[in-house]
Amino acid sequence: MTKPSPQPSPQTSYQPSSQPSPSPTPSAPTRIRVGSAPDSWGVWFPDDPRQVPWRRFLDEVAGAGYEWIELGPYGYLPTDPAVLAEETARRGLRVSAGTVFTGLHHGPDVWDRTWAHVAENAALAQAMGAGHLVVIPSFWRDDRTGEVLEDPVLTAGQWRDLTRLTERLGREVRERYGLRIVVHPHADTHLDGEESVTRFLDATDPEAVSLCLDTGHYAYAGGDSVELIETYGERIGYLHLKQVDPAVLAEVVAEGTPFGPAVARGVMCEPPSGVPALEPVLAAARALDVDLFAIVEQDMYPCAPDVPYPIALRTRRFLRSCGV
Repeated sequence: MTKPSPQPSPQTSYQPSSQPSPSPTPSAPTRIRVGSAPDSWGVWFPDDPRQVPWRRFLDEVAGAGYEWIELGPYGYLPTDPAVLAEETARRGLRVSAGTVFTGLHHGPDVWDRTWAHVAENAALAQAMGAGHLVVIPSFWRDDRTGEVLEDPVLTAGQWRDLTRLTERLGREVRERYGLRIVVHPHADTHLDGEESVTRFLDATDPEAVSLCLDTGHYAYAGGDSVELIETYGERIGYLHLKQVDPAVLAEVVAEGTPFGPAVARGVMCEPPSGVPALEPVLAAARALDVDLFAIVEQDMYPCAPDVPYPIALRTRRFLRSCGV
């Protein structure tokens, strides 16, 4: 794939502030707080000329009517808390979580390296007033080339390492940074669909480990988000709202397409055009009667710089129609 020319600086012709956000419609009280993330602007890496510059992301996510954001890949947004606090505050934005990738099924030998990565992310999230750290397991195959990096099925010993070290991570992140870890099942990782997710939940301490249920990734692996919420509601600590295009999903599953190329083909789509339907997911989440973040994530890497903002406006309008 040929890389496009670097995008222009943030001082371009886009004008999110000139398009007022849709006025909120009256809805039933909810304890669900809605936000979005750099991922919904095609951001996967700290620095990439294909990606929207960070100031433009902040302008547009605020212009679309969101009040909460995630940090995205460490280094994309400013890592100086004073700078980031100023930039978010003047746009009326707050941070809900940071995100880390881990490979804890590899055992104690990776702990020190993992903790160094976690600590820098957790420190920034804490400084920004966030309460969560989203933990994504490492991929068993390269998400762009498709190269198989390891067996897609964990051994019994690897399962023990994964669960025990994730519990340790949860406790230490809470003790040192005051954050709650929420583990994110993800396509092309060892934690994806119903079988692996329920096994993981049954084997981990609820006091140390909660789940970030990504509705799109769970559907990607054949899972039912509503059923998971209704069955394991006390373990759901965070939501990512996402949909998959069932026609594209059928093709990429049949062809064994890696996650990165599948995203480039549009497997993750704009709501409400895909699955799962988000209204029943949000209804099930509301029934838990707990404070819960629901962060919109539409994987779109790579995408043209003018694509994300109109989608964000429409998506926020749709979610208001769902009562959040």
